Amino acid sequence: MSIALSPAPLPLRTHAHFSPFVPSMSIVRRLTLNRHRRRFASLAVAAAVRQDTAVWTPAPLSAVESAAESLFHVTVDLSDAPDLATSHSRAGQYLQLRVPDSDKPSFLAIASPPGLSSAKGVFEFLVKSVAGSTAELLCGLRRGDVVELGPVMGNGFDVDRIQPPEKYSTVLIFATGSGISPIRSLIESGFSAGKRSDVRLYYGARNLQRMAYQDRFKDWESSGVSVVPVLSQPGDDWKGETGYVQAAFKRAKQIFNPLSTGVVLCGQKQMTEEITSILVEVGVSNDKILKNF
Repeated sequence: MSIALSPAPLPLRTHAHFSPFVPSMSIVRRLTLNRHRRRFASLAVAAAVRQDTAVWTPAPLSAVESAAESLFHVTVDLSDAPDLATSHSRAGQYLQLRVPDSDKPSFLAIASPPGLSSAKGVFEFLVKSVAGSTAELLCGLRRGDVVELGPVMGNGFDVDRIQPPEKYSTVLIFATGSGISPIRSLIESGFSAGKRSDVRLYYGARNLQRMAYQDRFKDWESSGVSVVPVLSQPGDDWKGETGYVQAAFKRAKQIFNPLSTGVVLCGQKQMTEEITSILVEVGVSNDKILKNF
């Protein structure tokens, strides 16, 4: 009798026999980093969206008027945004402004003094119209058109560093072009100019047609600020200072005590750097040289 033999059963495979794929630590780290990067990127986008929707305040224009050649007075009505108006606390502060049909905001220094912002609920700006810029679009708008304002930024001019007026009796102010905008805010908000013995504003422009705020010079002089207009390309009938403000200042050769001198600068980079170098060299402290940016 024959007996059919069944094939021997295959041995059972235990867990010890499996060889599953185990990724290397470098791969694990890369996967983890990628997950974190995607998460952080999504959080950053969400934060940007939240910030963008939170900080922009719509407000209508109450005036757009010519201030000089290529310069415009722009007034924004903040009647419906009193918190924004009162957040302007120091001359020299600035903000971002957006206009319709442009996603790129423009940085603008606030020309009006802080007291006017809170009392009348307006921001005033001196805007230079530059071809192809947001500023050009702004200068082309009309009364009633709505713009968007970002929050007030910056520490402005820290005039506490040049107080009291008895100790810092000389204040030298230098501005070029539209840089006169925050200087107007400073002068009209007051910094005890009348209590100082020597306060001078050297204000540079190409010619009188490009010099804003000429109608305010008498009031500024009455407050104790001596205004020295400086024209780089004057007409034949101009009898005042010519060239650049730094050169006009050096020509003046007026004696002052550097230890009792404060300085305020706003305008072209070359001007601010050269004036700073001139004054520091004669002993004026860098800490007493005020800028708003």
